[in-house]
Amino acid sequence: MFSLPIKAKRALRFAGFMITVGLILGSCGGMVLAFQGQVKGNSSSAKILEGFLLDVYLWAKKDEIQAPASADASEGSFTVRSGDTAASIASRLQSQGLIRDANLFRQVVKSRDLGERLEAGEYRLRRNMTMDEIIAALQHGQPGVLKVTVREGLRAEEVAELLGKQGLMDQKEFLRAVATGRYDYPFLRDRPAGSSLEGYLFPDTYHIAGRPGAEALVGMMLEGFGQRFTPAMRQQAAERKLTIHQVVTVASLVEREAQAASERPIIAAIYLKRWAAGMPLEADATVQYAIGYRPETKLWWNPLQLSELRTVQSPYNTYLNPGLPPGPICSPGLASLQAVLQPAKTDFLYYYAKGDGTHAFARSFEEHLENQKKYQK
Repeated sequence: MFSLPIKAKRALRFAGFMITVGLILGSCGGMVLAFQGQVKGNSSSAKILEGFLLDVYLWAKKDEIQAPASADASEGSFTVRSGDTAASIASRLQSQGLIRDANLFRQVVKSRDLGERLEAGEYRLRRNMTMDEIIAALQHGQPGVLKVTVREGLRAEEVAELLGKQGLMDQKEFLRAVATGRYDYPFLRDRPAGSSLEGYLFPDTYHIAGRPGAEALVGMMLEGFGQRFTPAMRQQAAERKLTIHQVVTVASLVEREAQAASERPIIAAIYLKRWAAGMPLEADATVQYAIGYRPETKLWWNPLQLSELRTVQSPYNTYLNPGLPPGPICSPGLASLQAVLQPAKTDFLYYYAKGDGTHAFARSFEEHLENQKKYQK
């Protein structure tokens, strides 16, 4: 007759005890954990029993395994580092609200022998994913995924510097793609011939895998613009008899000139009113854009001398040239784009910086001169 080894018999006796306790307490999970602690390193028979108990536990928990932790469909970033254990991964998943039960996750991974197959990498996970879906996703890591934030108000060269410093591509190749790249997006079709993509590199946080290349990176940012500049916004532009290129151009001035969010619609209204009246826009930022990089300051946007407003020869100098500049001077954010489409109802035609990030507004040139006297440093 078949006889179990003494160690296995002890394990079985302990298992019987724990099953009784588990049935009393209704806690299969605690029973499995306790039994795993006892049979660790014991005979193959005991390990078979351990596996049986684990299967029973997971069968009892099958609904939890197949249910998401939340109905929230928004994505979040989750990182698995090299050397992470299933236990540490489970703990972080639970702390981020992606699973409800870290121990259950660990037991599922153990039962399927997947501990070594959870790959290091950067993942985009949703809280409405089931535990099964998360486990499947974590077996296909994307090593080298980098999160890069392109903030509002940067000119193309600054974006190239930012991405270049991250080692994502060659800066010259990126600027070449901005200057001459061919992209067939409907929102680009009203640009003047020969225009670059300045202004359309939408400021946002991007998750970039590997080294996609300059043209792909530019395309990613154009996709961002296309998604955020919605059909409703395009309709608003048409109703105001503005092309998308004109909206982006004015919005880029607003982005560089307005620091206080509440002033964006007012400054947008001033530019639109001055443009309609045939007045020069007189935006300092356009002169800064025309001057560009100064090696002595290592900056693209430099403080201006008063004389430069009238002496810098460039089609972008809105002190010397009436109307809009040839194109955008930076990448405006969504708030600045919306300010141009929904400008304030105001009689103001002038503004002057107070020195605290806000402006003094004026309806007449005389009032504007008074503001200059009041706030000039």
